[in-house]
Amino acid sequence: MRVLHVHAHFDDFEFVAAGTFELWRRQRGADFTGKVLVCTDGRSGHHARTRAETARVRLAEQEASARVGQYSFELLKKPDGRPFEEACRTLTTDLLAALWRSIREFEPDYLLCPPLPVDPLAGVHPDHITVAEAVRRVAYMINVPHAFLDEYPVADETASRFVKTPVILNTYDGYMAGANQIDLAVDIAEAFDVVAEESWCHQSQINEWLPWVARHQIEPTAHLEAWKEKLRARFARQARELGLPEGRPHEAFTVTAWGVVPDAGQLEMDFPNLVPDAGRSLRLRERLGRWRG
Repeated sequence: MRVLHVHAHFDDFEFVAAGTFELWRRQRGADFTGKVLVCTDGRSGHHARTRAETARVRLAEQEASARVGQYSFELLKKPDGRPFEEACRTLTTDLLAALWRSIREFEPDYLLCPPLPVDPLAGVHPDHITVAEAVRRVAYMINVPHAFLDEYPVADETASRFVKTPVILNTYDGYMAGANQIDLAVDIAEAFDVVAEESWCHQSQINEWLPWVARHQIEPTAHLEAWKEKLRARFARQARELGLPEGRPHEAFTVTAWGVVPDAGQLEMDFPNLVPDAGRSLRLRERLGRWRG
């Protein structure tokens, strides 16, 4: 199994899919390959560091998290080799082209990315929805070998390789309070300590930037054990929003028709530690049945 997580910022992955990646790694061993693709350089997310310094620090923190989680990491680059700036509030052809190339090169079975809000009253993070929209727009073109030849020319346009299109699922997004949906809930309790260690790598985010922004109403954390308590509280709030069992951390996913429409039974076999819910399962099966015709 090959799984690609695409998101906007350094540290987005740790809060929405790191536990599921860790469960896959433990359960499947060498049969699992996980990769995290970050689409911005992180340079705007600080109040006291220069943009250049912030970009360097945030990149090093993500690399440290990747070592803890044993996943591969890629910073998305434009066709000219430069990273995409943070606050990429509008779609560009370069963004679509770069995503297309990275997805084709990795060729995942599953692609996880942020959701798009349906409710106009929902709050949003502009970078998150830009990345979500980019994934949705590029999904059909994953197996279109000539889609971005102007940006990535090839020597022989007649020698095309077939690239499978993945199943694409949306993760939970804390910025869309009240507007998140859920098809699959993964109990990540046994992977919680690893998630805490991975997110703890992002010190410039959790102990500098987020407390300063104040919207998150958190104080800097002195040590890892104290951070674990804050992380548990974060998962508890998410559980209340999504109607999940409290007392255990979960990650939530919603199935889209952006890529290949999956079989519900295959999803239930592939995703680890799923929380059983007969009503949710039935609704998912009915929806996938309609999509599959």
